Amino acid sequence: MATEAPLLATRRKRATALASSLTLPDARTPGWEFTDVKGLDLANFGPSPDGQASMRERATAIFEPQDGARQIDQIDGLTVTDGVQPTPGQPLVMSLAKAAELFPELVEPHLGSIVASEDVFVANNEAAFTAGAFIYVPRNQSLDVPVLLTVIQAATAAALNWRLLIVLEEGAQAEVWEQYLSVDPESAGLFNTIVEIVVGPGANLRYVCGQSLSEKSWIFGTQRAEVQRDGNLDWVALGLGSAGGKVRMETKLAGAGSSAKVTGAYTGHGRQHLDFDTTQEHAAPNTVSDLAFRGLLNERSTAVWRGMIRVEPGAQQTDAFQECRNLLLSKRAHADSIPGLEIEANDVRCTHAAAIAQIDPEQLFYLASRGLPEAMAKRLVIEGFLQELVERFPEGPIHAALSTALERQLNTVLGV
Repeated sequence: MATEAPLLATRRKRATALASSLTLPDARTPGWEFTDVKGLDLANFGPSPDGQASMRERATAIFEPQDGARQIDQIDGLTVTDGVQPTPGQPLVMSLAKAAELFPELVEPHLGSIVASEDVFVANNEAAFTAGAFIYVPRNQSLDVPVLLTVIQAATAAALNWRLLIVLEEGAQAEVWEQYLSVDPESAGLFNTIVEIVVGPGANLRYVCGQSLSEKSWIFGTQRAEVQRDGNLDWVALGLGSAGGKVRMETKLAGAGSSAKVTGAYTGHGRQHLDFDTTQEHAAPNTVSDLAFRGLLNERSTAVWRGMIRVEPGAQQTDAFQECRNLLLSKRAHADSIPGLEIEANDVRCTHAAAIAQIDPEQLFYLASRGLPEAMAKRLVIEGFLQELVERFPEGPIHAALSTALERQLNTVLGV
């Protein structure tokens, strides 16, 4: 490994020692009861070699870059940046390794402060990651164009460890999109990602993350955000690929008046297994969180969503909502939705909802009675189910991107 910034080398040394002492979770590990990883051997996945920039064109994208977008492409172990030179005191979009070398005073206070290493997947990521990005927006400044991070796994039997750190200081604004892709639909790799997000006082961040990895690959993700006083986070997640794994999404509303909206969708077919574990942690008064997930499952695919609203003592005037609705297109598909509440304050409003259902035959009959073929009627019902999620956003880039991605994925799930 090439010489790297001292702060990364120090963290890597500690994580390497820690990783060797940690074991994989099993069915007795809290939160892992529905996701079996006993067939996973981390030793079977070697380090990612350097990829080739040309592989970028071979991966089917979920999101296309918006006009003027800043971009970073990661192809296995190769980082390709947009070539814009970093300027101190201005917003930064750059590789994490380069940021740790040039701006350690900006990276060190936050790296590892949001996601702790005491977990086998986090420790392995920190011990082995060769890929990463750093997004930084100084106080009262804005990133005037969106950022698109594209992480591509091309090598098979390799582990791609990706790390993203986003820091918005007080009053800052940014929009960051990232996508995890595979080149070969038959490749069996391991994708391990950590995302740490710091939203400062009065700052606003939209963060969109989608994965469409090979359906023979594992994905493990630990993504966590902390939002300070009067800050706002708009978080969108799409789970479209992979064979199995688990993605943990945690939002901590750490400052009074902070808010977060979390919108997610996952789709499965064949024997895919998708697992999302979400937490809305209210640690300050007058905070608001709103989470909505939709799942669409066909054939023998399975999914689990586990959601927790946690209200800490003193977090009065909390307003929190969560829902997860699943639509099963096959009698062999299966979903588990597990909402939860932990409330230690007495002046709050916290509600949750979960539903698992198949397509309503009465809806199909109604549409068929008006002359629609069964396949078209079925598709209209499904599109209406997904459109409820898209309508959480006004007309604009995010509305259009979600509509396009879900429409394209619906063709895959239905096999058309």
